[in-house]
Amino acid sequence: QETVEKLIQVDIAENALKNAVESEIPTIRVVADEEFLPFKQDTFDLVVSSLSLHWVNDLPKAFKEIHQVLKPDGVFIGAMFGGDTLYELRCSLQLAELEREGGFSPHVSPFTAVADLGHLLSRAGFNTLTVDTDEIQVNYPGLFEVMEDLQGKYILYGNINVFYISMGESNCSWNRKPLLHRETMLAAAAIYQEMYGNSDGSVPATFQIYYMIGWKYHESQAKPAQRGSATVSFGDLAKIEGLLKRGKK
Repeated sequence: QETVEKLIQVDIAENALKNAVESEIPTIRVVADEEFLPFKQDTFDLVVSSLSLHWVNDLPKAFKEIHQVLKPDGVFIGAMFGGDTLYELRCSLQLAELEREGGFSPHVSPFTAVADLGHLLSRAGFNTLTVDTDEIQVNYPGLFEVMEDLQGKYILYGNINVFYISMGESNCSWNRKPLLHRETMLAAAAIYQEMYGNSDGSVPATFQIYYMIGWKYHESQAKPAQRGSATVSFGDLAKIEGLLKRGKK
């Protein structure tokens, strides 16, 4: 309360907003698409997004919208699922479908690669970028428990408890295959256990998280020095202690 005057919560899913945690900070909830934010330019000091941007159809457009509604010197802090998320599940399903059905269809939504994230943020106008990545492994009894958790009836957006309750995650692509045959599922479970199984019989599910920070330009921000203005060579870094002593003298 001492720092944040007002909080605007935005989600395209109305139920997600209804289930949001109550806060002492004055809060307004708005149902809106991240690609078409209904706010004026230069409105917010801070925009935060937690584990929902992988659902966006046009990620570059969403980043541009976020940049537009930020005030100069405003900051965007976000976290989203990365390209290696659920690679064990995806690989097992693909191998099983190739074996039993002669081809495969994606059953998990596509993810962005970390190498592309910095470029997308920069193209949207952000500067002083920081992009980091982390991996979290959650162990399950088997493939069926993984898929039950991913396709659960509770959809939780913007909450780190997403791993422990239910993610409501499957594949949002229009051209996805609607059903998996029983034999294919059993084969995928066996492949999952064989290729990735732990010694105690459980199987891991990997969630890769990208963390990002980007600032909207303001003239007060620190600027990089002009090219060629350095007074010390990188080759002299090994002699840094001597240079510091000489400077003090």
